Amino acid sequence: MIPATFDYVRPDSLADAVSALSGGGEDAKVLAGGQSLMPMLRIRLASPTLLVDCSRLAELRGISDDGDAIVIGASTPHHDVMHDPLVMAHAPLIARTTAMVADPAIRHRGTFGGSLAHADPAGDLPTVSLVLGAQMVLAGPNGRRTVAASDFFVDYFTTALEPDEILVSVRIPKLGAGWGYDYQKFHRTAQAWAIVGVAAAVRRENGTIAEARVGLTNMAASPGRAATTESALAGAAANVDAIAAAAAHAADGTNPTSDLHAKADFRQHLARVLTGRAVRVAAGV
Repeated sequence: MIPATFDYVRPDSLADAVSALSGGGEDAKVLAGGQSLMPMLRIRLASPTLLVDCSRLAELRGISDDGDAIVIGASTPHHDVMHDPLVMAHAPLIARTTAMVADPAIRHRGTFGGSLAHADPAGDLPTVSLVLGAQMVLAGPNGRRTVAASDFFVDYFTTALEPDEILVSVRIPKLGAGWGYDYQKFHRTAQAWAIVGVAAAVRRENGTIAEARVGLTNMAASPGRAATTESALAGAAANVDAIAAAAAHAADGTNPTSDLHAKADFRQHLARVLTGRAVRVAAGV
């Protein structure tokens, strides 16, 4: 199909981009890598009146060390993220998961912030950002504000971003030593969206699991945590039996959709299986 008619601007600075977005009304959209937005334009799932192209704004790119966190610019391509030394050292879960996003061509064009702002419930990186306690830095006409990942994802393709705000960067806290990570994903083909995905972060102490974080992909309208499983893992022995018992509760309280790819009960089964696998790897069992 052919996209609906829209205006296009390519600002030279973040301030100009915010100004253009503010003047474009509620139907204006930010264009970064375009790997999610362009397909939606073609089939008219999105029909913006204005596209504000931020793809060449240097201030939205790059990865830096900010003491207790690393900061990833929103327009940093996936390829750069997954190969960055800071990410590999302090947020290896991001590097591992980003390597599973689509294919190499898309990873060279698609952006880290774009995946988060798109908020596809089947997207992998929103769940990972939730598990890692990421903070989103947003810029708007009234300045900047920071929103925790737990508050950023609101609904299907909906975030806490106001129509006149731009995601500038993402702060990823350094969790420190003792943590292990893994992301498990069930999908039909190597390039497909996750039917179900599970992100796990586990901190071990003296042979036990001191703390565990488990995030679920495509089990609801937005990424969520497997709270019952996390509680069961805290203080449990780091062994196969204890992890299996906790993983059996990974789907508790979920109500996933049924579609052409999977029935709801199959998604719940996958959540339990993938949680067991992800936690075992993260715990080094």
